[in-house]
Amino acid sequence: MASSSGNDDDLTIPRAAINKMIKETLPNVRVANDARELVVNCCTEFIHLISSEANEICNKSEKKTISPEHVIQALESLGFGSYISEVKEVLQECKTVALKRRKASSRLENLGIPEEELLRQQQELFAKVSEAILRGNSGIGRAFACKYCVRAHTHSPSSQPSLLPAF
Repeated sequence: MASSSGNDDDLTIPRAAINKMIKETLPNVRVANDARELVVNCCTEFIHLISSEANEICNKSEKKTISPEHVIQALESLGFGSYISEVKEVLQECKTVALKRRKASSRLENLGIPEEELLRQQQELFAKVSEAILRGNSGIGRAFACKYCVRAHTHSPSSQPSLLPAF
């Protein structure tokens, strides 16, 4: 496969990914390095073939973005129709995972508490911890101080700990 820049490494699948797939698929089989290289080249060529065909189908339908449907049509037109049911299953799994990620990332939004209120609560908690540190009687305050790079110095004239940022 030739590339426009002349550097084939720019257009290949990372060898580590292929090696991992080979090990997971064939755990008890030794595969020669040249066979691994051949698998990398075949995978790269297959992806190029499918994506080029999907791009043509996309252009014919006057779209600017290749969709999963374009890829499925490309598989069919190139004679890989027997893979379509499996591809659709994987596509559905990907959509499910993406939906779960979106739901997880919006958990904060789903709390029903405005961001301003959450910020106020956070500042209130920080103030309580700071007060406990200044009083010098809180193990939690000292742990918080250590965690956030604040040192309590007990050698101040008033023998009260003073808070200094650790630099």
